[in-house]
Amino acid sequence: MDQLLPLILFAAVATVTPGGATTLATASGAHFGLRRSLPLILGIAAGLASMAAAAALGLAGMLLALPVLQLAMKAAGTFYLLWLAWRIAISGPPHLDRTVARPMSFIGGIWMLWYNPKGWAMTSGAAVSFAVLANSPTRLALLLGLVFGVAALVSLVIWCIAGQALACILRAPWQWRTLNVLLAILLVLSIFPMWFP
Repeated sequence: MDQLLPLILFAAVATVTPGGATTLATASGAHFGLRRSLPLILGIAAGLASMAAAAALGLAGMLLALPVLQLAMKAAGTFYLLWLAWRIAISGPPHLDRTVARPMSFIGGIWMLWYNPKGWAMTSGAAVSFAVLANSPTRLALLLGLVFGVAALVSLVIWCIAGQALACILRAPWQWRTLNVLLAILLVLSIFPMWFP
């Protein structure tokens, strides 16, 4: 456990700090509640777990070594996050009791993580830094996938519950418009580290 603690702390800090995934979890919690946001949360956690495992197997090195692929990933990711930010910004008060409004899907959560070169850099850095914890790339992939997946799941549930708590506090439509615009701005700001590390 002493050897695993630095990895666990690294994954916890990396997943709990504000960014695109935590902003989406907060917005989803505010608008749909924890239960309806679980597919998104599980998708993001699965996306990060699979990304960490792929990094341990060496895929991240290949992706990061191809500048054209990096540029394409950044562009696609930027457009996707801008589209999500726009949807958040124009949404009104939450519709927790309606079935017409739908939160982001499991696949949407995975996609949100896999396009992100910053995420690849973080997980490949973890794979290099913690390679001594396993005696094969496969075992390292399993270890990193498990630790990052669990850390993401815990942190995203916390952010989602925070969003759900906001839904209990905010009552007036103008309060929701303000919150939605602030969350959209945070999501847009989360794009900058991808382009300017």
